[in-house]
Amino acid sequence: MATTALASERRRSGLAAKQRKKALRTLAFMSPWLIGFAVFFAYPLISTVYFSFMHYDGFKPPTWSGTKNWTYVFEHYPYFWPALRNTLWLVVITVTLRVLFGLGIGLLITKIKTGTGVFRTLFYLPYLAPPVAATMAFAFLLNPGTGPVNSLLEKIGIPAPGWFNDPNWSKPALTLLFLWGVGDLMVIFMAALLDVPKEQYEAAELDGASAWQRFRFVTVPNISPIIMFAVVTGVIAAMQCYTQPLVAGKVASGVIQGAGTMFEPGYPEKSTLTLPQLVYNLGFQRFDYGSACVVALVLFALSMAFTAFLMRRRGGLIQAGD
Repeated sequence: MATTALASERRRSGLAAKQRKKALRTLAFMSPWLIGFAVFFAYPLISTVYFSFMHYDGFKPPTWSGTKNWTYVFEHYPYFWPALRNTLWLVVITVTLRVLFGLGIGLLITKIKTGTGVFRTLFYLPYLAPPVAATMAFAFLLNPGTGPVNSLLEKIGIPAPGWFNDPNWSKPALTLLFLWGVGDLMVIFMAALLDVPKEQYEAAELDGASAWQRFRFVTVPNISPIIMFAVVTGVIAAMQCYTQPLVAGKVASGVIQGAGTMFEPGYPEKSTLTLPQLVYNLGFQRFDYGSACVVALVLFALSMAFTAFLMRRRGGLIQAGD
């Protein structure tokens, strides 16, 4: 009995030693990711939460202020709610149109028999344009007084909008800019569409399915992961939208920013203001790091909420034909 118990104990200790070695080996392989996660995500997030409850200007040591930063941002800071509405508008409208437009162009090019490479290149080239240069070019083209777009509209008898100089048209003008650079989604959707098994289209056609039914019951279920990828990445990009609205507002306003001057973003009438602009404006122009951290946390919470909602609803695309 003693010998059996001793052998059993040795087996258990040997198994435990193997499990420890396996755990250490796994931890060693995961260590680069764990270090990156801790340094570039966990620590900045914890620091942001910490500074959101502090009064900190970047020069003096931070002091505890409780919820004053949160109260200021939500109740007294006049730019927060317009920026939040504009950001949500970009997420809902711009992302939806970009996905639909990218999918539509991808479908169109996959159906073209000749010149596919030329059309693919022409649609993809705008995506390679630097954001600042592309925005300045659009601001010039859509200039209400001298822009060629409004000149053409007036010649054919259509009332010319104010575009980036009109608060009612500034966000549609930004949407046109983002749709112009939809080449990245076009390429992704083209690859997904060419991967759909042709046998399924042939079977659906033999069953008498129309073009819409083939798209709904064959195409959409097969490319649903790509659609979800495009939507999620689009939402994250829209949440981080900073350069294009800021440059468009600056160019349209005609303000020349020199040394010692500070440009208030959001021209015209806060219509191009976004949450990332507030983070920069509060943190690096007004040196109010506590309030900037509050806006950053709101942005992070919104991004996580949208992503979680979309991931929970991803099954709806697959069941689109049910």
